[in-house]
Amino acid sequence: MPYLTSTGTRRPGSVAGRLGFGVPGCAHPLVAPAEWAELARPRTPLHWAVLNVARGPGSRPDPHCLGAAARLHEARARVLGHLDLRFGTRPFGELISDAHRFLEWYQVDGFYLDRCPTERPGLAEVRRLATTLRALCAPVYVVFGHGTHPYPDYVQDADQLVTFCGQWADYRWSQAAPWTADYPPERFCHLVHGVPRTHLDEALRIARWQGAGTIYFTDRQGHGQSDAWETLPGYWDEIVSRIGPGVTE
Repeated sequence: MPYLTSTGTRRPGSVAGRLGFGVPGCAHPLVAPAEWAELARPRTPLHWAVLNVARGPGSRPDPHCLGAAARLHEARARVLGHLDLRFGTRPFGELISDAHRFLEWYQVDGFYLDRCPTERPGLAEVRRLATTLRALCAPVYVVFGHGTHPYPDYVQDADQLVTFCGQWADYRWSQAAPWTADYPPERFCHLVHGVPRTHLDEALRIARWQGAGTIYFTDRQGHGQSDAWETLPGYWDEIVSRIGPGVTE
Protein backbone atom coordinates (compact mmCIF):
# COMPACT_ATOMS: atom_id res chain seq x y z
CA MET A 1 0.00 0.00 0.00
CA PRO A 2 1.40 3.46 -0.84
CA TYR A 3 1.58 4.74 2.73
CA LEU A 4 3.58 1.73 3.90
CA THR A 5 6.89 3.18 2.80
CA SER A 6 10.02 3.26 4.91
CA THR A 7 13.62 4.35 4.75
CA GLY A 8 14.57 1.41 6.96
CA THR A 9 14.83 3.49 10.13
CA ARG A 10 11.12 3.37 11.03
CA ARG A 11 9.33 0.16 11.93
CA PRO A 12 5.76 -0.30 13.14
CA GLY A 13 7.02 -1.13 16.62
CA SER A 14 8.99 2.11 16.80
CA VAL A 15 5.83 4.24 16.65
CA ALA A 16 3.72 2.22 19.04
CA GLY A 17 3.52 4.95 21.67
CA ARG A 18 0.13 6.15 22.82
CA LEU A 19 -1.70 8.36 20.36
CA GLY A 20 -3.52 11.46 21.52
CA PHE A 21 -5.75 14.14 20.07
CA GLY A 22 -4.88 17.54 18.73
CA VAL A 23 -8.14 19.43 18.22
CA PRO A 24 -7.68 22.23 15.66
CA GLY A 25 -10.65 24.25 16.82
CA CYS A 26 -14.19 23.46 17.93
CA ALA A 27 -16.88 26.07 17.40
CA HIS A 28 -17.15 28.90 19.93
CA PRO A 29 -17.98 27.54 23.42
CA LEU A 30 -21.26 29.46 23.41
CA VAL A 31 -22.34 27.52 20.31
CA ALA A 32 -20.67 24.20 21.17
CA PRO A 33 -20.62 23.87 24.98
CA ALA A 34 -20.97 20.07 24.85
CA GLU A 35 -17.89 19.74 22.63
CA TRP A 36 -15.70 21.77 24.98
CA ALA A 37 -17.03 19.86 27.97
CA GLU A 38 -16.10 16.58 26.29
CA LEU A 39 -12.55 17.77 25.65
CA ALA A 40 -12.16 18.55 29.36
CA ARG A 41 -13.56 15.20 30.48
CA PRO A 42 -11.07 13.48 32.83
CA ARG A 43 -8.62 11.09 31.21
CA THR A 44 -9.46 12.07 27.64
CA PRO A 45 -6.19 11.56 25.69
CA LEU A 46 -6.00 15.20 24.64
CA HIS A 47 -2.57 16.56 23.74
CA TRP A 48 -3.83 20.03 22.85
CA ALA A 49 -6.85 22.03 21.73
CA VAL A 50 -6.81 25.27 19.76
CA LEU A 51 -8.68 28.28 21.11
CA ASN A 52 -9.86 30.52 18.28
CA VAL A 53 -12.09 33.23 19.69
CA ALA A 54 -12.63 35.39 16.62
CA ARG A 55 -9.95 34.44 14.09
CA GLY A 56 -7.56 35.07 16.93
CA PRO A 57 -7.96 36.26 20.54
CA GLY A 58 -10.71 38.76 19.78
CA SER A 59 -10.84 42.39 20.89
CA ARG A 60 -11.62 41.70 24.56
CA PRO A 61 -11.69 38.70 26.92
CA ASP A 62 -14.60 36.40 26.10
CA PRO A 63 -16.24 34.93 29.23
CA HIS A 64 -17.26 31.70 27.46
CA CYS A 65 -13.73 31.15 26.16
CA LEU A 66 -12.27 32.00 29.56
CA GLY A 67 -14.37 29.25 31.10
CA ALA A 68 -13.50 26.71 28.40
CA ALA A 69 -9.78 27.41 28.72
CA ALA A 70 -9.95 27.15 32.51
CA ARG A 71 -11.67 23.76 32.36
CA LEU A 72 -9.07 22.43 29.94
CA HIS A 73 -6.30 23.63 32.19
CA GLU A 74 -7.94 21.86 35.11
CA ALA A 75 -7.90 18.70 33.00
CA ARG A 76 -4.16 19.22 32.39
CA ALA A 77 -4.61 19.68 28.65
CA ARG A 78 -2.67 22.24 26.63
CA VAL A 79 -4.61 25.21 25.31
CA LEU A 80 -3.07 26.75 22.18
CA GLY A 81 -3.86 30.22 20.89
CA HIS A 82 -4.70 30.41 17.20
CA LEU A 83 -2.34 32.57 15.13
CA ASP A 84 -3.10 32.73 11.41
CA LEU A 85 0.13 33.34 9.48
CA ARG A 86 -1.74 33.54 6.16
CA PHE A 87 1.12 31.65 4.46
CA GLY A 88 3.63 34.24 5.59
CA THR A 89 1.74 37.41 4.63
CA ARG A 90 0.57 38.39 8.13
CA PRO A 91 2.63 41.24 9.68
CA PHE A 92 4.94 40.15 12.49
CA GLY A 93 3.68 42.86 14.83
CA GLU A 94 0.06 41.75 14.48
CA LEU A 95 0.97 38.18 15.35
CA ILE A 96 2.90 39.18 18.46
CA SER A 97 0.07 41.46 19.55
CA ASP A 98 -2.38 38.57 19.26
CA ALA A 99 0.00 36.33 21.16
CA HIS A 100 0.20 38.81 24.04
CA ARG A 101 -3.59 38.91 24.29
CA PHE A 102 -3.86 35.13 24.29
CA LEU A 103 -1.32 34.91 27.09
CA GLU A 104 -2.77 37.72 29.17
CA TRP A 105 -6.44 36.81 28.85
CA TYR A 106 -6.50 33.03 28.46
CA GLN A 107 -3.13 31.93 29.92
CA VAL A 108 -2.53 29.73 26.88
CA ASP A 109 0.18 27.09 26.98
CA GLY A 110 1.36 27.76 23.46
CA PHE A 111 0.34 28.60 19.93
CA TYR A 112 -0.99 26.96 16.81
CA LEU A 113 0.53 28.67 13.76
CA ASP A 114 -2.18 28.10 11.19
CA ARG A 115 -1.47 28.35 7.44
CA CYS A 116 2.24 28.22 8.19
CA PRO A 117 4.61 28.55 5.21
CA THR A 118 6.20 25.32 4.01
CA GLU A 119 9.00 26.37 1.67
CA ARG A 120 12.59 27.25 2.54
CA PRO A 121 12.26 31.03 1.86
CA GLY A 122 9.61 31.34 4.58
CA LEU A 123 11.66 29.59 7.24
CA ALA A 124 13.59 32.59 8.56
CA GLU A 125 10.47 34.62 9.39
CA VAL A 126 8.70 31.64 10.96
CA ARG A 127 11.81 30.94 13.01
CA ARG A 128 11.88 34.56 14.14
CA LEU A 129 8.24 34.31 15.21
CA ALA A 130 8.71 31.02 17.07
CA THR A 131 11.78 32.36 18.89
CA THR A 132 9.89 35.48 19.94
CA LEU A 133 6.89 33.47 21.15
CA ARG A 134 9.15 31.33 23.32
CA ALA A 135 10.68 34.48 24.80
CA LEU A 136 7.27 35.85 25.83
CA CYS A 137 6.56 33.10 28.31
CA ALA A 138 8.30 29.82 29.06
CA PRO A 139 7.59 27.04 28.52
CA VAL A 140 5.56 27.59 25.36
CA TYR A 141 4.40 24.76 23.10
CA VAL A 142 4.44 25.68 19.41
CA VAL A 143 2.69 23.76 16.63
CA PHE A 144 3.33 24.65 13.00
CA GLY A 145 0.11 24.09 11.05
CA HIS A 146 1.61 23.38 7.64
CA GLY A 147 -0.93 20.78 6.59
CA THR A 148 1.69 19.06 4.44
CA HIS A 149 5.35 18.09 4.72
CA PRO A 150 7.42 21.27 4.83
CA TYR A 151 11.06 21.92 4.11
CA PRO A 152 12.76 19.67 6.71
CA ASP A 153 14.49 22.40 8.72
CA TYR A 154 11.13 23.66 10.02
CA VAL A 155 11.16 20.75 12.46
CA GLN A 156 14.02 22.42 14.36
CA ASP A 157 11.84 25.32 15.49
CA ALA A 158 8.53 23.65 16.43
CA ASP A 159 7.46 21.26 19.12
CA GLN A 160 5.20 19.64 16.57
CA LEU A 161 4.43 19.88 12.85
CA VAL A 162 1.06 19.19 11.24
CA THR A 163 2.28 17.26 8.21
CA PHE A 164 -1.16 16.28 6.94
CA CYS A 165 -4.40 18.24 7.02
CA GLY A 166 -7.08 17.22 4.58
CA GLN A 167 -9.66 14.70 3.52
CA TRP A 168 -9.70 10.96 3.99
CA ALA A 169 -9.65 10.25 0.25
CA ASP A 170 -6.16 11.80 0.11
CA TYR A 171 -4.93 10.55 3.48
CA ARG A 172 -5.47 6.87 2.78
CA TRP A 173 -2.95 7.07 -0.09
CA SER A 174 -0.55 9.52 1.54
CA GLN A 175 3.12 8.91 2.31
CA ALA A 176 5.38 10.20 5.04
CA ALA A 177 8.41 12.18 3.85
CA PRO A 178 11.56 10.08 4.37
CA TRP A 179 13.20 12.68 6.65
CA THR A 180 10.42 12.33 9.25
CA ALA A 181 11.74 8.85 10.14
CA ASP A 182 14.60 10.54 12.01
CA TYR A 183 12.22 12.03 14.59
CA PRO A 184 9.90 10.54 17.22
CA PRO A 185 6.10 10.43 16.75
CA GLU A 186 5.46 13.27 19.18
CA ARG A 187 6.89 15.67 16.62
CA PHE A 188 4.09 15.08 14.09
CA CYS A 189 0.32 15.51 13.87
CA HIS A 190 -2.26 14.43 11.27
CA LEU A 191 -5.69 16.09 10.92
CA VAL A 192 -8.15 14.24 8.70
CA HIS A 193 -11.80 14.96 7.96
CA GLY A 194 -14.40 12.79 6.23
CA VAL A 195 -13.10 9.56 7.79
CA PRO A 196 -15.95 7.01 7.76
CA ARG A 197 -16.48 4.98 10.91
CA THR A 198 -15.85 1.82 8.88
CA HIS A 199 -12.34 3.06 8.01
CA LEU A 200 -11.34 4.23 11.47
CA ASP A 201 -9.03 1.28 12.12
CA GLU A 202 -7.32 1.84 8.78
CA ALA A 203 -6.83 5.54 9.54
CA LEU A 204 -5.26 4.72 12.91
CA ARG A 205 -2.91 2.22 11.27
CA ILE A 206 -1.79 4.83 8.74
CA ALA A 207 -1.11 7.37 11.49
CA ARG A 208 0.94 4.91 13.52
CA TRP A 209 2.89 3.66 10.52
CA GLN A 210 3.70 7.16 9.33
CA GLY A 211 4.88 8.14 12.79
CA ALA A 212 2.22 10.62 13.92
CA GLY A 213 1.89 10.85 17.70
CA THR A 214 -1.07 13.26 17.61
CA ILE A 215 -4.17 12.89 15.45
CA TYR A 216 -7.65 14.20 14.92
CA PHE A 217 -10.01 12.14 12.78
CA THR A 218 -13.58 13.13 12.13
CA ASP A 219 -16.43 11.98 9.94
CA ARG A 220 -17.58 15.58 9.58
CA GLN A 221 -17.45 17.49 6.33
CA GLY A 222 -17.92 21.19 5.71
CA HIS A 223 -18.08 23.87 3.05
CA GLY A 224 -14.63 24.95 4.22
CA GLN A 225 -12.04 22.73 5.87
CA SER A 226 -12.36 24.55 9.20
CA ASP A 227 -16.09 23.71 9.29
CA ALA A 228 -15.21 20.04 9.66
CA TRP A 229 -13.55 20.68 13.03
CA GLU A 230 -16.38 22.65 14.64
CA THR A 231 -18.17 19.62 16.12
CA LEU A 232 -16.78 16.38 17.48
CA PRO A 233 -16.94 13.30 15.26
CA GLY A 234 -19.99 11.09 15.52
CA TYR A 235 -17.73 8.28 16.76
CA TRP A 236 -16.00 10.40 19.43
CA ASP A 237 -16.62 7.96 22.28
CA GLU A 238 -15.46 5.07 20.12
CA ILE A 239 -12.17 6.65 19.06
CA VAL A 240 -11.47 7.81 22.62
CA SER A 241 -11.90 4.25 23.84
CA ARG A 242 -9.65 2.89 21.07
CA ILE A 243 -6.81 5.27 21.84
CA GLY A 244 -7.22 4.86 25.58
CA PRO A 245 -7.20 7.23 28.55
CA GLY A 246 -4.38 9.61 29.18
CA VAL A 247 -3.31 13.09 30.14
CA THR A 248 -0.91 15.61 28.69
CA GLU A 249 2.61 15.07 29.96
